[in-house]
Amino acid sequence: MYKQLSGMPFHRLGGRWQCLLTVWILLFVSSHCAAQGIRWYVPNPDYSIARNWNERILEGIRMDTPHPPVHARNLFSFSVCMYDAWAAYDPVAVGFIYRGKHTASDVAAARREAISYAMYRMMLERHAYSRTATNQATANPNFMAALGYDPNNVSRNTSTPAGIGNSIYDAVSAWFINDGSRQTNGTPYPIANPPGPTYPDYPAGHPRRYAFLNGMMNPAFPGTTFDGTNTLVDVNVWQRMYVTNSIDQNGFPQPPLQGYAGNQWLWVRPFALSRTDENKPWIDPGPPPFLGTATDAEFKQNLVAVIRASSQLTTADGVRVDISPASLGNNTLGANDGIGYASNPVTGQPYAPNNVLRGDYTRALTEFWADGPSSETPPGHWNSIANHVSDDLTEFRIGGTGTAVDRLQWDVKLYFTLNSALHDAACAAWSVKRYYNGWRPLSAIRHCGGLGQSSDPSLPSYHINGLPLVPDLIELVTADTVNSGRHAGLKPGKIAVLSWPGQPEFPDTETSGVRWVHADEWMTYQKKTFVTPAFPGYISGHSTFSRSAAEAMTAFTGSKWFPKGLGTYTLPKLVNELGPTQPVTLHWASYYDAADQVGLSRIWGGIHPPADDLPGRRVGSQAGKGAWELAQKFFNGSVVNSEVLLTTRKLDDNNTELRFNAVRGLYYKVHSSANVEGPYTDGGNSSQVALEASIPSTNSLSGSRKFFRVSASLAP
Repeated sequence: MYKQLSGMPFHRLGGRWQCLLTVWILLFVSSHCAAQGIRWYVPNPDYSIARNWNERILEGIRMDTPHPPVHARNLFSFSVCMYDAWAAYDPVAVGFIYRGKHTASDVAAARREAISYAMYRMMLERHAYSRTATNQATANPNFMAALGYDPNNVSRNTSTPAGIGNSIYDAVSAWFINDGSRQTNGTPYPIANPPGPTYPDYPAGHPRRYAFLNGMMNPAFPGTTFDGTNTLVDVNVWQRMYVTNSIDQNGFPQPPLQGYAGNQWLWVRPFALSRTDENKPWIDPGPPPFLGTATDAEFKQNLVAVIRASSQLTTADGVRVDISPASLGNNTLGANDGIGYASNPVTGQPYAPNNVLRGDYTRALTEFWADGPSSETPPGHWNSIANHVSDDLTEFRIGGTGTAVDRLQWDVKLYFTLNSALHDAACAAWSVKRYYNGWRPLSAIRHCGGLGQSSDPSLPSYHINGLPLVPDLIELVTADTVNSGRHAGLKPGKIAVLSWPGQPEFPDTETSGVRWVHADEWMTYQKKTFVTPAFPGYISGHSTFSRSAAEAMTAFTGSKWFPKGLGTYTLPKLVNELGPTQPVTLHWASYYDAADQVGLSRIWGGIHPPADDLPGRRVGSQAGKGAWELAQKFFNGSVVNSEVLLTTRKLDDNNTELRFNAVRGLYYKVHSSANVEGPYTDGGNSSQVALEASIPSTNSLSGSRKFFRVSASLAP
């Protein structure tokens, strides 16, 4: 079903969320794929070549197993291919990886061709790891042919646009192939078909291999058990799930036992992030709250917050809320203190109220930002938003200032900025996840609730690590409360929570509502075949991705506001259960407001507590701003003139460490001299490409004193 909506239109087709273009309804047709029941995106002649490839990227993500950090890395890799091909024909811009400069009698045509060949080769590589690799292998050459290019042209002759594009792919692929993601399991590309495990953990015995401390949990049983046997060793550490008939968010059957998606991302090479210790997070927000520590009270407060959110997943309470920007949004970074806006900052007019049942809003918000089923994951979702925002603009000024540019330049640089920010957000968030190995609410609530209540030692079922008692939310079951019907069917002495009880048997026709359930049987607002993600909770990836994207969108467009000061999306139907009672239209004034709602949606969904959300926003903000700051330097050609700062640190009596900041992909050489005035010499050493943004070198303290300086260049 296609539906045109105001502000931010989207459509839902067969359970898939995709961006609905403002002036054009997606065309799907391919004779080969139609015979298989598959509908593929066909290039739109009204789009730039970059936009067409971006739509093809998003289509591929929606048909793959969701893996947010992998898709963020892919989106950035694709964006580098497009930007470097565009920059190859620009006298000022500096390519990120490929630095060759070329001319053509028809630059626009040459750019289209070079971009297409670079993208085509990269898609062949990355789609080899897709769950739909066979279908993608057919779709990609068909897409090239539809663009008018020969998919069999493998020339590297850089006197032709095709040769330039293929050469750009070679350079970009080589940059990413050993970036720490373990894309090929340590073997060169191309790989065998089928490829085997994709992005696997390090092998047994390797110091970076992840070890599961807790045993697996089957959420079909009470507590944190597997088949009735407790398997939780430490509640402060993430516990993986065993889900019978497990299906990922895009509908692919999964092994019942979760792995750890992206555990190696602590060591994946980002774009602009910098650190001095490779085993520490790129941006360290500090630890989450832990049970039984100095942050015990905060830990329990976070569990209460998640349970309270779960109690609001019903319309039976009749509570109505205004979800327009007149009441929601305008938060400070890392807080939920906003009270909305007195008026639309773009039009100057008041925002119209949007009063809905709270239970409709909470469920609609949760399902929309969860991106499933048939998800493009948060990185792809923000690409869809960026495309729609671009469609609503009447002129394109990068950063909101300067000379207007054409749509191709806008799209290429927007994708590079946005997806570098999203890739850095993935590296930042997943490095924190691996470092702190933080708990998820599903295990924590069940564990603490199963122990008892921690509020009153004089009452039954007291345990110092139990849940706090909160009237009308978390209560002690007694014989009287059972007999009165308040806790009907529950067991005296156990702790009850007022929550969503889990997906109904027939979600198309039934609604679960909320009711009193045993705390050790608490469930997330998710499909019964998914339950909770396959990686630690702290920090929220959704929050980090979304704030990083919001910073990138704000900086690139020159405004934090959606076009006309309002973005909207209408959700007519839920997936997890029957509803909503009426279609719910979500509203956002700014990109930041939308990003904040993403974080809140994960709390209502039971996936994260506030302690995961708010630090994720702060980390995402830093990642997004840093990506934009560096991206501009590639755009205006000033990257080679980036300031280099040197520091020294004595290692021992004989050696000192010299450390300097760098831009990844540039070439650096250390020069030394016995005098500050020089002359300086490089000692015959050649330039080295920077793979990290902080580079150390060890120098002997013996002999005469030395002074150092560092030079940077675009080529060796």
